[in-house]
Amino acid sequence: MPALRCDNLSKHFGDLAAVDGLSLEVAEGEVFGLVGPDGAGKTTTMRLLSAIMDPSGGAAWVAGFHTVRQAEQVKEHIGYMSQRFGLYPDLTVLENLHFYADIYSVPRRGRDARIERLLAFSNLAPFKRRLAQDLSGGMKQKLGLACALIHTPKVLLLDEPTNGVDPVSRRDFWRILYQLLREKVTIFIATAYLDEAERCNRLALMHRGRLLACGSPAEVKRLMRGAILEIRCQEPRRATAVLRQRFGKATVGLFGDRIHVACEDAEQAAGQTERLLAAAQLPTEGLRRIEPTLEDVFISAVDAEVADEHR
Repeated sequence: MPALRCDNLSKHFGDLAAVDGLSLEVAEGEVFGLVGPDGAGKTTTMRLLSAIMDPSGGAAWVAGFHTVRQAEQVKEHIGYMSQRFGLYPDLTVLENLHFYADIYSVPRRGRDARIERLLAFSNLAPFKRRLAQDLSGGMKQKLGLACALIHTPKVLLLDEPTNGVDPVSRRDFWRILYQLLREKVTIFIATAYLDEAERCNRLALMHRGRLLACGSPAEVKRLMRGAILEIRCQEPRRATAVLRQRFGKATVGLFGDRIHVACEDAEQAAGQTERLLAAAQLPTEGLRRIEPTLEDVFISAVDAEVADEHR
């Protein structure tokens, strides 16, 4: 039995389809990423799965329980960390943990040991007397995760938990998530960071409420239409503007000091690229075909969806 299952799940707000026919399964003990930009429908999906909101159509099961008919059982078996997790700023780290333990009816017997384990697990033990309002952004996120884990959930739903957190804290947060896998916790995480998506066992690319692709990062990359050229030159921003005039904004992306061009025919596109940049007095310092990144795949998939809509 999958830890999480969606069957044609939909949610409409008037004429807006926030989630549009989402179907997927997440196995027990895996990290599954729901990936997409703001407005893709990730948060609505999380609220549907956490039984906070009823769907307009379709159905979902979490930890074996139907999210509408068995909503209370779902809530007992999940840990849900929203984008703005409700920490109490005027309570200490320890007091916040006890507060959530009370909410989830965690028995007093064994509670202190559980809390100490979570404090050690999240590296918050030295700060347990500190007020939540005085914690750094990364430490607040780790405390939010510890509170979501206080009742030992089977499924952990995380809605963009590292948004706005510094890179070091993001790395620490993911280290903690990997440790949870040893306890057979299933992790369903929504993120707009494509580098984080690479850390997932499997992922789903989502855009405007629809599922564009689903599979392991390697499988999703193989869905890329055509090829990717990587170009290096001395003025990458100018070169990007020149190439976008020819190839279109959707197929040309700037990645640091490298330019990526999505194309059907790599050899033909390489020749066109060199001629265009030479004419603009922007000679290339390097041009090669590379394996696509998840960002390349996502942009290509969105571009294909838009093209299909206009046919």
